[in-house]
Amino acid sequence: MGSAYRLAWWNLENLFDEENSPRRSDKLKRALGKSIEGWTPELRDRKIAQLASVIAQMHEGAGPDLLGVCEVENEFVLTALAAAVDDLLPGRDYRIAHADTVDRRGIDVAFLYDPALFSVPEGQIFQHVVMRRTGTRELLQVNVTTDDGMTWAVFGNHWPSRSGGELESAPYRAVAGETLAYFHQRALEVHGPDTPVLAMGDFNDEPHDWSLTEHALSTRQSAKVLSATTAPRLWNLTWPLAGSHDRTDEHGRAVPAGTFYFQNFANVLDQFLVGKNMISQDSPLRADPASVRIVTEPAALVGTGTYPAPVAFGGMGKPVNTDGFSDHYPITMRVHRTSA
Repeated sequence: MGSAYRLAWWNLENLFDEENSPRRSDKLKRALGKSIEGWTPELRDRKIAQLASVIAQMHEGAGPDLLGVCEVENEFVLTALAAAVDDLLPGRDYRIAHADTVDRRGIDVAFLYDPALFSVPEGQIFQHVVMRRTGTRELLQVNVTTDDGMTWAVFGNHWPSRSGGELESAPYRAVAGETLAYFHQRALEVHGPDTPVLAMGDFNDEPHDWSLTEHALSTRQSAKVLSATTAPRLWNLTWPLAGSHDRTDEHGRAVPAGTFYFQNFANVLDQFLVGKNMISQDSPLRADPASVRIVTEPAALVGTGTYPAPVAFGGMGKPVNTDGFSDHYPITMRVHRTSA
């Protein structure tokens, strides 16, 4: 696939299995209650087709080499999504890295990856519990082996939501940030100080929030990451997006200022963060900060009107729009690589 890996992240907005799925535990059935009513196999499959149509158009129609996702219920819907993208991209044959979490709504974090470029050795998928009194999403660490034999520690994140209030729920995301920082350091200790580290996800906070800057130890300054001597830091590549504003491009199409819109306010909740071994010019895997972008194709992904919010598919108690996709925009980036 050339001299760069194509990456993407997307919160898929409640990609659940059908209402009467035999793959759902009794505990989860009780937790979901009536919210899952009316979620037919046809709606599930339509949503998967809509999501796949966007994923297949990423990176100028090549699709991502590594895609992180969240808000997926189980391996069944992930497998269906991978197959739907494969159908649109005949050169792809995506594999899945996934583990069921203890999230009380049953939504997980997972990765789709191209086995021609990456492998995930047995025993190299880890769930890191974010400690709190009630069940919450875990961090998913996957130690990917690149096609030239390098170990790449990749963290998928879906931090606790802002439900109940942004400030009231902030301590939960602070704990998630501490968890990420701890396992970032552990990855370097276990796999060696030269290990490249990437974190992607829906952090439910913006790049400037304390959960990311003070607890996950991320920053807008690459120099801070390169010069860190005590605990390792992360360079937040999506910080520039948080300073953008809604506008139109040269074709008159809306360009959103965030990945998620709440009450018509744009929020950059979906982010890429990289460790020091993905920054320097001689790094075998080097992040390309200029390549980071919010995906706005196809045009139907972007809502019309004053605020260019993503066109959601809905469900789970919300009105369904079968021409929708997700309530989050995807983000993409490139990582340059050099041969060992």
